[in-house]
Amino acid sequence: MSSTTPNARVLFNAIPQGVPIPGETTVYDSSPTIDLENHPLNGGFLVKTLLLSIDPGMRSRMRNPEEKSFAPAYPIGEPLAGFGIGVVLRSENPDVAVGQYLQGGGFLYQQYYVLPSLPSAMLFLDRHPDVPLTTYVGALGLPGKAAWAGWKEFSNAQKGDTVFVPSGASAVCSMVIQLAKLEGLKVIASAGSEEKVDFLRKLGVDVAFNYKTVDTRGVLEREGPIDICWDIVGGDVLNAALDNAAVGARFLKCGQMTILNKVGSHALIIENPMAIFGKSVSIHIMSSPVHIPKHLAEFNRTVPVALIDGTLVSSPEDVRHGLECVGEMIRAVQSGETKGKVIVVVGEAA
Repeated sequence: MSSTTPNARVLFNAIPQGVPIPGETTVYDSSPTIDLENHPLNGGFLVKTLLLSIDPGMRSRMRNPEEKSFAPAYPIGEPLAGFGIGVVLRSENPDVAVGQYLQGGGFLYQQYYVLPSLPSAMLFLDRHPDVPLTTYVGALGLPGKAAWAGWKEFSNAQKGDTVFVPSGASAVCSMVIQLAKLEGLKVIASAGSEEKVDFLRKLGVDVAFNYKTVDTRGVLEREGPIDICWDIVGGDVLNAALDNAAVGARFLKCGQMTILNKVGSHALIIENPMAIFGKSVSIHIMSSPVHIPKHLAEFNRTVPVALIDGTLVSSPEDVRHGLECVGEMIRAVQSGETKGKVIVVVGEAA
């Protein structure tokens, strides 16, 4: 006897011109169903999606596939894909057991689906009983791992250094701030609301300010020069930081929020390249697939324990429920309206 279960999904429907529009760029499709007991596995395994992340970088995949980038473009008419957590319901793969949790990239924004084998971007998740599952999307997920790997790989932090972290209240940047403070560095950080600035102060930021009401360049001229800059913003903020860089400064690029939604703009625009050459500034690009594996073992040994004992704290979480909210939350993330790491609860663990 068979019975069907709803198997909703979120499809990529159209390449956006600017900020993605819910119902136009992405479409919530509740029509599919699945027979969980009898759906053919063909040697693979059936995954139940539990949590999904809504990340700024998803916007870069909403493009013409002929435009090459670090990650493939989303195919029109297919489910979105990104970072998530799931659990195995059935398996014909000898390397994957029923009940195992999975964490990583490549999760379809769909309730259930079959994988033939474990993708390289997914790992088995060894849950700690004292850590909420949502933490494995934020501080113990891609944001935390990216921050840890980039910092360890490129910061070359020295006593007395000054660090600038724009968009400091984000999940990635708040981890960077904490790593810098643990090394005793001076941290300058900005955010887009007074609530977020208060969070930065709780992290121990030495100079915290609202970039919407305070001039970033003026702060850097007064509080710099900058030895390390962790930048996910780009644009005028990056140029202001370069103009106020110390000799030998290290700039760590982990995103380019200012151009994600600008039509036809995909370039890193630096207005004063002599600020790089004249001060011997090095610019490093943090690549999750390249750098996270190199530092993952140390991350797994260190960060979960630090979160449990309070040495590190998670960024605020904005938890939503149901795939139907994915399109709206993508728009909100791109518009800077969210108040923490956006996590969508798709299903509950048994």
